[in-house]
Amino acid sequence: MQERERDYIARATAYDGLVRAFAIEATTVVEALHERHDTYPVTTAALGRLAMGALLFGAMLKEGDHVVTLRIQGDGPAGTLLATANGRGEVRGLVSNPRPEIDQVRDGKLFVRGAVGTAGRLTVTRDVGMRHPYTSTVELVSGEIGEDLAYYLAHSEQVPSAVGIGVFVRADGRVEAAGGYVVQLMPGLAEDAVDEIEDKIRSLPHPTAMLRSGDSPEDMLGRIFPDGYELLDRLPVRFHCPCSRERAERALLLLGTDALEEMRAEGAARGHTEAVCQFCSTEYRFTTEEIESLIDQLKAA
Repeated sequence: MQERERDYIARATAYDGLVRAFAIEATTVVEALHERHDTYPVTTAALGRLAMGALLFGAMLKEGDHVVTLRIQGDGPAGTLLATANGRGEVRGLVSNPRPEIDQVRDGKLFVRGAVGTAGRLTVTRDVGMRHPYTSTVELVSGEIGEDLAYYLAHSEQVPSAVGIGVFVRADGRVEAAGGYVVQLMPGLAEDAVDEIEDKIRSLPHPTAMLRSGDSPEDMLGRIFPDGYELLDRLPVRFHCPCSRERAERALLLLGTDALEEMRAEGAARGHTEAVCQFCSTEYRFTTEEIESLIDQLKAA
């Protein structure tokens, strides 16, 4: 039997367009984040949830080159978590402390709120090509990320939403399943329809339980809308970092002459200096002569 396609978002509407829905599977994406950042299971789950949230928010953007960034600054030991996605389904992310020394599991579940914290802020920035990006911030309500994203949508964007996202990490630390959904209720939806949808969502298995049992994103939507829905499209999603040697060089120039001279001195013995991308851990090496050339550029300017 052919293995089903993985890592995409199904975009749909229901109830004559008065409900928007998005369902995602992103197992390979979250495993890529785990591999890049060498995260403990609890931070794999936390960063994976935020990355899927960014992908789902990105699927709401009108253009492929529009970008949404989600940043959580909680009081937990994981520190700041950040994920950036665009309308093409590309995402990258990072976490300040990928291996916090805390209990990984509590009550039989990965203790995500213990890593993230329960006090802090969720900031959402949308860059849609205007002069200034749109930024909005709300307080964290749980540290579980899905609930925090739902709170943001309801209170900052005035769209009542249900968000269910999860990551299942195996005993060896690898990601077995990652996915979830967002359901948004538009103005004009009848109260009995609202009640019906809420009842269906409350009765759903956990997103990773559905994925591990073989459900696809469309199957998740079918559980929420048993009377049918309109599938609009499927958007492939993937881990992608747009870093390059040229971008690394521009970042070094921003450090200024003093910092570059210090880097030149520190790297003189081995003949090179490394610049490492925080998002994907790609290393770019610059020789002592190349650092000197950058210093000369700054002095000339």
